[in-house]
Amino acid sequence: MADRVNGGVTRHNPDVRGFASDNHAGVHPEVLAALGAANGGHQAAYGEDVYTAGLRDVFREHFGERTEVYPVFNGTGANVVGLQAMCDRWGAVVCTGDAHLNLDECGAPEKLAGLKLLAVPAADGKLTPELIGARVRGMAGQHHAQPQVVSLTQSTELGTVYTAEEIMAICAHAHDLGMLVHVDGSRLANAAASLDLPLRAFTTDVGVDVLSFGGTKNGLLLGEAIVVLNPDAVRGTVFLRKAATQLASKMRFVSAQLLALLEGDLWLRNARHSNAMAQRLATAIADLPGVSVVRPVQANAVFAVIPPDVADRVRKRFSFHTWDEATGEARLMTAFDTTEDDVDAFAAALAEETAG
Repeated sequence: MADRVNGGVTRHNPDVRGFASDNHAGVHPEVLAALGAANGGHQAAYGEDVYTAGLRDVFREHFGERTEVYPVFNGTGANVVGLQAMCDRWGAVVCTGDAHLNLDECGAPEKLAGLKLLAVPAADGKLTPELIGARVRGMAGQHHAQPQVVSLTQSTELGTVYTAEEIMAICAHAHDLGMLVHVDGSRLANAAASLDLPLRAFTTDVGVDVLSFGGTKNGLLLGEAIVVLNPDAVRGTVFLRKAATQLASKMRFVSAQLLALLEGDLWLRNARHSNAMAQRLATAIADLPGVSVVRPVQANAVFAVIPPDVADRVRKRFSFHTWDEATGEARLMTAFDTTEDDVDAFAAALAEETAG
């Protein structure tokens, strides 16, 4: 039977945390406080509020003085609207085969934005100038969707992180080809923490044109942002956001959360913590019998091969997903609220089951 707390109903145990996704985490208390502070009285709708007005200045502090920011509901919306604003109707986007754009957005970039995705296999989840050049070669004819944007994911779906130098090389190559560069930054804060660099150092300063800035995976209730670093790279963003159903009427509550994240160092504290918990987790399980960590741990993801029967037993106590059924590779995600005790308890459970 559910327990009643403060007149409400608790439908889950708030002390239980797993490793399935950083989306499973709750809302950071500082973000909840910011929502409460923004809740009194009336503010103009559709982004005409004081919170959204202040958000542009904060993003400019992080990304540069030409930055424009457009709050949206979610990451898929940010990607769809941002890419659509960068492309013609006949445009195509180069991304990795593992990209969220390609695998996990239900075809939204193609269905809603009308964009052809040109997927490139990349063993470590990262594009290179060579991979991009090979994919767009011979695409100039009228029979082909025209490659107009390169989209990177930072950090990648495989938990790897592009260096500033790698992104600079990609941007230079893409711009030489007449293409623009987009970054899916749902975990951009984790990449910054991993690189120990300011946000602009591996985005604006190396040539990125537009990015999606993630908040939900880093402590927000909901909310992401389209961040335009090069205003010459887009057109019609405000209209496209509305047409894609991503214009919030009570936008102050999205903007207030982003302000809570970015006005101080909450974005970085959360990311550093989740990254550190991933490192702790990888170290704790790496030497267990039958378990092997198979990818670099550079952000808040640990990829490990776990025997299927062991994984099934451990999953009764801790949630996590199998990434590759064929190899038994699991993806273990840490979050801003993952504790050292959570990590140690999971490692102990895994050790117990591998020994058994």
